[in-house]
Amino acid sequence: MKPAAQPGWRAAMISLALFGCLLLVWHLATAPKQSVEQARAAATSSADDEYAKLMGKSSSSPVKTSGFPGLAQMGETMRRELANPFYDNGPNDKGIGIQLGYSLARVGLGFAIAALVAIPLGFLLGMSPLMQRALNPFIQILKPISPLAWMPLALYTIKDSSISGIFVIFICSVWPMLMNTAFGVASVRRDWLNVAKTLEVTPLRKAFLVILPAAAPTILTGMRISMGIAWLVIVAAEMLVGGTGIGYFVWNEWNNLSLTSVIFAILVIGVTGMVLDLFFARLQKLVTYTE
Repeated sequence: MKPAAQPGWRAAMISLALFGCLLLVWHLATAPKQSVEQARAAATSSADDEYAKLMGKSSSSPVKTSGFPGLAQMGETMRRELANPFYDNGPNDKGIGIQLGYSLARVGLGFAIAALVAIPLGFLLGMSPLMQRALNPFIQILKPISPLAWMPLALYTIKDSSISGIFVIFICSVWPMLMNTAFGVASVRRDWLNVAKTLEVTPLRKAFLVILPAAAPTILTGMRISMGIAWLVIVAAEMLVGGTGIGYFVWNEWNNLSLTSVIFAILVIGVTGMVLDLFFARLQKLVTYTE
């Protein structure tokens, strides 16, 4: 058992080393550099020094030549944002926690509606080759359409940006779940279906007691893919329609020229996506049968 655990530790050490290298490169790339002009200014009179201090430019301290924020600036921004993530000072000034909550709520509702539609329909397609052939042209036409292409139509018909975002999440989530469910149901071993037929099991009991347990890993795979796409799309949708959400937070901070807040929001988006993916990976592992 002990040798099997070592690769995990090695992978963790490599990840930490790569993370440290990334931070080092970031620090070196954004480290302040003292220019020739600053060196000359350091030899000027004390009056010039006082004037530089009043202007916020100390001649004795190095000034960054790049506009990209450094690690110290990022650390200060993260401390400030995480100190009070749920503040609410009006429509355009909400904490990162509130904005993240709005996005997760939209994703969760759109994803749940998509699951209620895609999983039963996937069972129908997987159990009925006739229905699969009949609906396949519609699926192949609608599936390649970008979810954001539906946003103008949703805004025109629904006339509500929040509900339109939920609709876009539904559209982008339904196809991976539908296709994976149909594939998983159609791939159930014939022997198990023949045994259920011999025992004269009703179609509903066969679906829940035979097909669902066998197809659960494939269904969870489709749900995992759908969640990744949904989290990707909601950020882009919120940047387009505005209002609330983590995507709107990114766009609003960019308009405020706060690059550190934009980078912080990007990190929050990435970490949240990783947590969601790990959650579905855990569920997939729980329903996977291993001999």
